[in-house]
Amino acid sequence: MSTILDFDVPFDGKLLKGDHYVGRDSNRILYLHGAGNSTRRGHHLLRGALQQRGLGSVCFDAIGHGETGGTFAESSVASRTRQAQAVLAASALAEPLVVFGSSMGAYNAIRLSEQHRVDALVLIVPGVYTPSAYEVPFGPEFSAIIRRERSWADSNAWNILSRFEGRLLVIHAEHDAVIPLEISERLVDAAPHAESRQLLIVPGAEHNRLWSLLAETPQHFDAALDMVTAVVNGGRQ
Repeated sequence: MSTILDFDVPFDGKLLKGDHYVGRDSNRILYLHGAGNSTRRGHHLLRGALQQRGLGSVCFDAIGHGETGGTFAESSVASRTRQAQAVLAASALAEPLVVFGSSMGAYNAIRLSEQHRVDALVLIVPGVYTPSAYEVPFGPEFSAIIRRERSWADSNAWNILSRFEGRLLVIHAEHDAVIPLEISERLVDAAPHAESRQLLIVPGAEHNRLWSLLAETPQHFDAALDMVTAVVNGGRQ
């Protein structure tokens, strides 16, 4: 029987709502969801599959999302990094960490690798951001900044990853209308000192339909899960 433990973490006058999919063999994955309508519940498919392989994970609803609630205007990309740090401080996750980041969460994952011992990053349909957008509250000003042509090009994500020495897996959706392939390719290229670095392009997938598409063909899902598990475990599936 799979164990899922709910938790609350106080942050800036709010309670971050999260859960821990308890792993049999390892409990050091922090999983960060994306923006828009994303919540931790939307990542059950992958987290549940990892749990079945003994790999536990912690995930929470960022402010403005899911059960945590609140409004997007009360948060920012920087606040999401600080929220993740608050969850880490309150959790029992052992370092070195494995950090999964989906969409916007991928950039938060990269930022966390500067401040914590992280030996594996799994970046799924990854977004990255210009430093000028980092502290700007979500809203019209933030949107105006990131909608500038190639606003992501001067992101500090490239420089951060240039110092990353762990394992890196970037998972890109072939038909992603949000994240250009160039970002995913550049993330891999930016990490020359990584222990390993891989780019997986999922055929036919879209930004918000990747794991559910893979799950329609179990052998494809299992093959992708094998790759993820090997990155988490340092080469062991």
